[in-house]
Amino acid sequence: MENQRQHIELAEIFRDQAKTFPATHRLCPEQQKAYTAIMECRTATLGGHTDRCEACGYTRQSYNSCRNRHCPKCQLIKTAQWVDKVASNLPPVPHFHIVFTIPSCLYQLFYINQQVAYGLLFKAAGKALLQCASQSKYLGVQAGAVALLHTWGQTLVYHPHIHMMVPSGGLSEDMTEWIASGKKFYVPVKVLSCVFRGILCRLLEQAVTAGEIRLPEKLETFKPIKEACYKKKWVVYCEKPFSKHKNLIQYLGHYSHRVALSNNRLLAYKENKVTFSYKDNQAGGLSKRITLEADEFIRRFLQHVLPCGFYKVRYFGFMALCNMKAKLSACFELIGKTTFLPVLEGITAREVWRELTGRDPYMCPKCKTGRLKSVMLVASGIKM
Repeated sequence: MENQRQHIELAEIFRDQAKTFPATHRLCPEQQKAYTAIMECRTATLGGHTDRCEACGYTRQSYNSCRNRHCPKCQLIKTAQWVDKVASNLPPVPHFHIVFTIPSCLYQLFYINQQVAYGLLFKAAGKALLQCASQSKYLGVQAGAVALLHTWGQTLVYHPHIHMMVPSGGLSEDMTEWIASGKKFYVPVKVLSCVFRGILCRLLEQAVTAGEIRLPEKLETFKPIKEACYKKKWVVYCEKPFSKHKNLIQYLGHYSHRVALSNNRLLAYKENKVTFSYKDNQAGGLSKRITLEADEFIRRFLQHVLPCGFYKVRYFGFMALCNMKAKLSACFELIGKTTFLPVLEGITAREVWRELTGRDPYMCPKCKTGRLKSVMLVASGIKM
């Protein structure tokens, strides 16, 4: 059937283009590592093991995962464990979803200075939020937040931005009262946008002066970029708060440890072209499809590979690790409600998988009664 969806994966496209793409593009070490890992994930190249049913003798060959954080097949367990841990530390109140974006005139500067620029983006967003929330004319509180970096738009274009999850309220200055925010907004987004712009531009200018980041070619000073930034409208938007903890958990699972493109968005790969689905936010989130040459598709995907060791999740205010013992504990005491209890702490990856899917990974898929037991380890590079 012509309209039937193909069952394809990112790894398949990478393997098919393995001889041409790396040879015609200059990849940084992190991009090359991610390309190879995704291509080899769950193949004989990485080794594996053989399971046998103790009841009926059925055997199953399984290959090891690459565990690369950019691989769309290796995020389920890691995401679930992180969400489980973080959710247990969130105050039991509604949470706002605030997104900090930057204008396109900063994209080139950011892309050639990712390690430093992304760190400054986090710092500026966190400072702007805490500064605005602390002002008495808005909330006058010590705020807290969990922030996540994404670098992509729906069609894989370069679009660095921060997703921030913010409890609807904060601690009074003397930590004796929990002050709730309004139900519809946290702080005025226009004010937040202006403060964010000022802080980020100042941090970037300081970094350029200190020689910590380099300017794009043909630019000798930061001044032209700064002037362009102040001519642009900076967008910080705040979505309505999550009223139920269940919805908050779903949000966390959706945005944390997410990769630029999941396999279930891939629709077709033929004649050297890749078709995938995306949400058109300009059309109210309408689902659409886009087709790209395989070369351009891979290029877009790889531009979202993060620098080695870069932490794409940060914590601010009373959610910061240094404040959790005193300030976060005070939040829970003042609010006086129970919160989500961790259920995945201290259990194995297979047990996490069972909790998520409701299926027993040790049960034999053939006889449905026997248990699978590993009987052989397969060395990397050996096909069974």
